[in-house]
Amino acid sequence: MQTPVPFELLNPYFSQISKDYVYKARIKAFDKSFGGIFIVKKLGEDHHRIVFTTEMGNTIFDFEFIDEEFKINRILPEMDKKALKNILKSDFLALISAKPEIFEMFAKTENTIVAAEILSKKHYYWFTGEQLTKISRTAREKEKVTFSFSRINNNIAEEIRIIHQNVKLEIILTLL
Repeated sequence: MQTPVPFELLNPYFSQISKDYVYKARIKAFDKSFGGIFIVKKLGEDHHRIVFTTEMGNTIFDFEFIDEEFKINRILPEMDKKALKNILKSDFLALISAKPEIFEMFAKTENTIVAAEILSKKHYYWFTGEQLTKISRTAREKEKVTFSFSRINNNIAEEIRIIHQNVKLEIILTLL
């Protein structure tokens, strides 16, 4: 790994302890489709809880992250697959990591791209001006997962899309 760059990466999404982030969610995982309410709550400096429920309130999954430790409080049997749980862990940790340690930075005219590692995987953070608009997870120089943030107001993305290129998984979140 290279020497850290003198730049602090800040992912502003899901970073306020005083706020509950509530989204309408659609998750397509392999051949299954789930819809409901997706809630993210920051409980402490490096502590988040992520809950996905049906609109009737039945829990599909309930995860907790303390630093990089991943705890499953509850998960529906149809989603209780090791590969899917590992993918969701990686996705949601990238989504909530406020200050990952960066190792490289690129600047273009309108964009700044910052490289960081989360769970030993390369992630590129794309900024337009000072606004984070995209995160890409790569492997072997190919983009594997794209996190797109749009309609951003006061450091809250009203729409988040997590699209996987190598597996059939798509997560679309729309702010309520």
